[in-house]
Amino acid sequence: MALLSVLDQSPIRSGGTGADALRETLRLAEVADRLGYHRYWLAEHHSSGGLAGSSPEVLIGQVAARTERLRVGSGGVMLSHYSPLKVAENFRVLETLYPGRIDLGIGRAPGSDSRTARALAHGPGALGIEHFPSQIADLVGFLHDDLDPFHPFAGVHAMPTGSTAPELWLLGSSDESAAYAAHFGTAFSFAHFINTHGGPQVVEAYRRHFRPSPWLPEPRASIGVFVICADTEEDARRLAKSRALFIARLYTGNPGPYPSVEEVESHHFTPHEQAIVEHSADRSIVGTPEQVRDRLTALGAEYGVDEYVVVTITHDFAARVRSYELLAAAFDLTAQAQAATRTA
Repeated sequence: MALLSVLDQSPIRSGGTGADALRETLRLAEVADRLGYHRYWLAEHHSSGGLAGSSPEVLIGQVAARTERLRVGSGGVMLSHYSPLKVAENFRVLETLYPGRIDLGIGRAPGSDSRTARALAHGPGALGIEHFPSQIADLVGFLHDDLDPFHPFAGVHAMPTGSTAPELWLLGSSDESAAYAAHFGTAFSFAHFINTHGGPQVVEAYRRHFRPSPWLPEPRASIGVFVICADTEEDARRLAKSRALFIARLYTGNPGPYPSVEEVESHHFTPHEQAIVEHSADRSIVGTPEQVRDRLTALGAEYGVDEYVVVTITHDFAARVRSYELLAAAFDLTAQAQAATRTA
């Protein structure tokens, strides 16, 4: 049985505001809960004119309060910017408020430009990225109140303690993140929407080298996929034009709000922009519900996973909601959720 989840980057539409983006995040989460999606992850981006979600730990509490069945979490917290203790405290509070529903996805990418990353880490004692593995170890220790007795912070507790802990995921688009997930015995989600090259091999290496942990006895993997689903293939491909210009601008140092289809159709793509669009085309699955379902299923077989964390962005919010509705119907999510409720 396939599991479908949502990764929400809280996009800012051209002509819209960051406040609009956050309100749409909350509305979409309510829709996803009703439709039977499994998880709802909030992304972390900083100093971005196109993505409003700079604080997933704040949004998680808002989303969890407005939903009932969804697991809610970060996709992800960029741990390299922060103290592992403070991250653990944030998520222990969330776990206490919503026990059994909280995921903590962490990543090592900056989620920003290098200057913004320096601003986030500003201050004496800021750690370089080479300390990321030790940050993971500390985070695990604080989350489970199980620091090594010889650790310099032994006896420090991430409050409130409790009998459950957030589900921990390593997120990434490379073999390095997979190696960390395998070493620490966490779940792993590969960002296919960022990098399509070598992904199945990375996930296989994660499984092969996985070390069981007290909280995860066997490897668990998913893939993040960008999807646009519409009633017709023509409509889906038209909606996807916005993604092409957004990516072209992002990769040429001109990020901004998510453009409308009309903006794209009047834009003259330079040869460099066109090359970027063509290079990134295979990161997206675009089409009718049946086409998207079949391509996702084939991709899942290639990766050996049965959970898809779906990123869908369109300039028109109604079209974005419709895409998730069509996808849920194609996978019969509502029936699956009802069956799970009856057997719970």
